[in-house]
Amino acid sequence: MKKKILVIDDELDFLKIIKISLESTSNYQIITLANAKDILEQVHLLKPDLILMDILMPGIKGIEACEILNQDACAKMIPVIMLSALDKDADKLRAYKVGAVDFLTKPIERKELIERIEKGLGSKK
Repeated sequence: MKKKILVIDDELDFLKIIKISLESTSNYQIITLANAKDILEQVHLLKPDLILMDILMPGIKGIEACEILNQDACAKMIPVIMLSALDKDADKLRAYKVGAVDFLTKPIERKELIERIEKGLGSKK
């Protein structure tokens, strides 16, 4: 059974690349969203095994969305990996503080992404 990965990012090209790259050669079903609006409802509806989420997006930021997820009994069990084009220590620390299990800086090499996803899938059980 394929693991369901929810990818949330406002960069549509990034979403396409991730979807094609991961679905074509891995055991993942990739679902993409262009924003974190209604994050809790989306997570309850889609029931992902892991979430990859951009830290900076219009509207609800990834950090805020991660905080929302962490306040819900079911959603907080889903591992979140935060993504950013910027490699700032302050962003990493804040991401971990709100419940993220990992932090990746874009651009992301496919092999590393898969390894981090696999690690993340085993992190909150």
